[in-house]
Formats: sequence, structure tokens, C-alpha cells
Amino acid sequence: MQLSLEELAGCLDTHPDIVLRWIRQGRIPVKRRQDACVFNPEVLKKWAAAHHVSFMAPENKTPPLLEEKPAGLARAMEKGGMYYDIPGESVSEVLGSAVEQMENVPGRHLKDLLFGKLLDRENMMSTGIGSGVAVPHPRSPVQKQETDGALAEQMAVCFLARPVDWQAVDNKPVFVLFIIVAPTARQHLHLLSRISYCMRDNAFRELLAGRPDPESLLSAISGYDSRLDAGG
Repeated sequence: MQLSLEELAGCLDTHPDIVLRWIRQGRIPVKRRQDACVFNPEVLKKWAAAHHVSFMAPENKTPPLLEEKPAGLARAMEKGGMYYDIPGESVSEVLGSAVEQMENVPGRHLKDLLFGKLLDRENMMSTGIGSGVAVPHPRSPVQKQETDGALAEQMAVCFLARPVDWQAVDNKPVFVLFIIVAPTARQHLHLLSRISYCMRDNAFRELLAGRPDPESLLSAISGYDSRLDAGG
């Protein structure tokens, strides 16, 4: 089977840079051929189970025609909001503070539910993707029946009061979070792949380092959305 690096990373619920590092180190039964990752799904499934990594085979995903078109980063950010000076000295403290700030996570029950899911994911593997950025998200999609439809798909952008050690892939402390909440694996992968695309651009990394205002960041992200929607 062949998938793009981003698609395979989504199946393994991790960041493309981590999968690429595993491939280069020979730690995963996957070969890289130009822009494609080639693997045997059954072999990869057994490898994932042995290494305590989640794996969802592509054929188990909901067919795209049965889902709404996934939201772009800009629309998800508009729903999730942008927050500054999130306090905390550890991953757990920061996540707790961030969830408390998220305006589109209404009520004590939903905040506790989301915080628990985010912390479970971090305990499995860090979501620190490098360059001071982490992308916290639940291990599995937060389905509507879990929340009675009260938890919207969204992406909250949270700048921390001070950088925190997140055990990131490059060992650099994290200063900004992109917290993803999505009801399906496809929507989650869509957002994660778009963040990965943005992070490959040095101009975007420099923009984040300057702690931009919401309008500036939303404008930049809308530009990336438009470029990707146009196939560029």
C-alpha cells in the first residue's frame, strides 16, 4: 500500500516528522519512494501493537463522500479562538490552563473531558512537533455522541506565559499550542497536515515567534488555506 507521509502519520496518530525519522532510522517497516510511503498494512499493524502505537488502517476510515468537507485551519481557528499568556510549569498544568481558557468548550463536564483526553495523548507520546510548537489533540476523535454535539470542531491557538519542556522532537521548549478538536479522523488529519504545511515555511515560524495578534495570524493561515485549496 502507498500513502503520503502526512496520510501515514495520520494513521499512526503522530507527526510526519516523527514518522520520517523512524523511516530513516529503520525503526518502522515502511519504505520511502519519492513522495510515497510503501508498507504492508498487516505488518505495520503488528509493529504498531508491539510498540504501543495506535494504528488505524486507511480502509477503516469513513469514506470521504460520507463526510462534510473538512474545515480549513482558518475556520477551525475562528471557532477555537486565540489566547495569550497561558500559565503553567508543566505539560499538565499548561493543558489544564489552556482548556479553561477555551471559550468554545462550554461547561465543566466538557472541559474535564477534553483535558483528560489531551493528557492521555501526551502520556502516550509528546505532541511537540519542533520549533517551539505543540499540537495537542485527543488520541481518538471526540465523537458527537460523547458530547451531545456540544463540542465543536475547532483549533485553539494558545501562546504560553513561558516556554515549557514538552519532550518535543527537537528537544526545544514549546511556546505555542495548536489544540485540535475534531469529530472524525479525516478532519483531524486534514488539520494536522495543514499545520505541518505551514510549519515548513520559515516565514510562518518567524510569525509565531513574534506572538502575532489574532488578525495577523488568521490572515496568514487563510493564505495557506487558499494555497492548499488551489492545489499549491
